Amino acid sequence: MSMWSQETQNRAKEIISRYPEKRSAVMPLLYLAMAEEGHLTDEGMEEVADWVDLTPAQVRSVASFYTMYKRERTGQYLVSCCTSISCMLLGGDDVLHAIEDESGVPHGETDAEGLLSVEHVECIGACGGAVAVQVNYELIEGVTPEKARELVRWLKKARPESVNTDEMQELFGGVKSFDWGIKEEDAAVGPYPAFQPLGTIKSAGDS
Repeated sequence: MSMWSQETQNRAKEIISRYPEKRSAVMPLLYLAMAEEGHLTDEGMEEVADWVDLTPAQVRSVASFYTMYKRERTGQYLVSCCTSISCMLLGGDDVLHAIEDESGVPHGETDAEGLLSVEHVECIGACGGAVAVQVNYELIEGVTPEKARELVRWLKKARPESVNTDEMQELFGGVKSFDWGIKEEDAAVGPYPAFQPLGTIKSAGDS
């Protein structure tokens, strides 16, 4: 018997139906498991294994390879600062230190309240807009140490139910890789990627 809610089970069935082989759905189902429980638990990975006809060890090998699959609980807001070469050369380390100092949370840790987690990450594909920062995988480009501090203060005070890349870029960003031609209406609702099939987004007009 599944440990997942009926809504999550329905999403799992729909996702699996998109693939010619069940095992191909293992990665999106891992995100479903994260959204269901807040992070990947042993039980969640066993659940995924049952859905895709793999062993728990095979599922764990996928989950342990990719850093976006969090096997420890993260805060409501996961703040990720790129420190790869382009961002590092333009002050990525200073931005990371500003985030750590303002939040009181060092890299790889979560505050006692469970509100903020902080991490430095490898390249997130926004080299032209360095320094790049993400909140719940929603991108902000051209971040300075001062704006990073403002971002942390905003998250702690406003505590938005969801975070949107366009809104945060306007508030805390600077130089972008290129002009964003289409306004992003969707927002992330938790510390996992915002994907419609996973139910991890809030769209404009949602109550």
